[in-house]
Amino acid sequence: MTSVSHAPHSLPSYLNPDELGPWGIYLQQVDRVAPYLGSLSRWLETLKRPKRLLIVDVPIQMDNGTMAHFEGYRVQHNTSRGPGKGGVRFHQDVTLSEVMALSAWMSVKNAAVNLPFGGAKGGIRVDPRQLSVGELERITRRYTSEIGVIIGPTKDIPAPDVNTDERVMAWMMDTYSMNEGSTATGVVTGKPLALGGSLGRREATGRGVFTVGEAAANHLGLDIAQARLAVQGFGNVGAIAAQLFVEAGAKLVAVQDHSDTLYNPAGLNVAQLQAHVKSTGAIAGFASGESIKPAQFWEVDCDILIPAALEQQITEANAPKIRARMVIEGANGPTTPQADDILAERQILVIPDVMANAGGVTVSYFEWVQDFSSFFWSEEEINARLVKIMREAFAHIWQTAQTHQVSLRTATFIVACTRILQARQLRGLYP
Repeated sequence: MTSVSHAPHSLPSYLNPDELGPWGIYLQQVDRVAPYLGSLSRWLETLKRPKRLLIVDVPIQMDNGTMAHFEGYRVQHNTSRGPGKGGVRFHQDVTLSEVMALSAWMSVKNAAVNLPFGGAKGGIRVDPRQLSVGELERITRRYTSEIGVIIGPTKDIPAPDVNTDERVMAWMMDTYSMNEGSTATGVVTGKPLALGGSLGRREATGRGVFTVGEAAANHLGLDIAQARLAVQGFGNVGAIAAQLFVEAGAKLVAVQDHSDTLYNPAGLNVAQLQAHVKSTGAIAGFASGESIKPAQFWEVDCDILIPAALEQQITEANAPKIRARMVIEGANGPTTPQADDILAERQILVIPDVMANAGGVTVSYFEWVQDFSSFFWSEEEINARLVKIMREAFAHIWQTAQTHQVSLRTATFIVACTRILQARQLRGLYP
């Protein structure tokens, strides 16, 4: 009998780990955790291959009568522990590599805080600022119809992400429900309260960032009441996190978004800045801060730095200049592996995204549970449950880091990947 040679570990071209996009960064992070998985390492390749990738054409009629086509994605990375869970972003720079990585980080994030979800993510390559409200609704509904074959309350549950919000989730829920012939509130989370949304959801990610930051500060002996804070991105996550830190006594000394970088060593007024952003859409023009060059943001003398914007913001170019004691990743994938190593060498503690920004998906889980039961909790109950889950998850990950003498990121991956691969092993392969 002639033996046939197989290459079970060869990767399709679109999974090329040598291209250091977001997916390449994720693969490097997985490789770092491999030595700590023991017998589960035989399943490691599972984490390097998304379960399902869907690329869809999203055609809509524009307001001027012309036809336009946009590219949309929905990636389900892993569903061993439960249905896929992850946001949908509308951004002109969305790529398949980015969505794949974000879906994988959702797998890790959900497992890290022990939620019964797998990881998924979606996106459309479009600049929503160039769309009217009508065009935005049409692109949302068409995209939802296109990915409707793989989403559902027990299959894959989208949520808001960059440039999507409660209104977009309402359109997605309605579109899916119309196609199904019955109201399915649990198909998405982050919905308006009137449509089965949850109290506390909008503030949840920022609250989670603050909760783990507070826990880490205790380990470092850092008094938050005396801390100086720098925040990149002043949207939902950055603004709420800044607000909670300031309420605890910290000073917001620097803030950056797409429009400007503001610095005030005496502290920026968060409430006034939030009102300014709400009325103008950006921090530019806020009177009480000095405008500095974007690159100078990373050199600001501070105790806590929160990148809460987009991926790959902290690189080997600016990591040596950072002067914070602690970096809390509010955004997904803001630090490259090379920058991670530099920060570790400089003894700057990094609380990774897959731990730090898990507050949003935790309250999304609460929303999903409430939709199934049609019984809703008070905001106090939700916040208390969120803080409890985040503190317990952080404590477990901190102890894992101490046990193995590894970074918090590697410790988070150890905890999460162990849980994912245990589920994979227990379920076995079908057929």
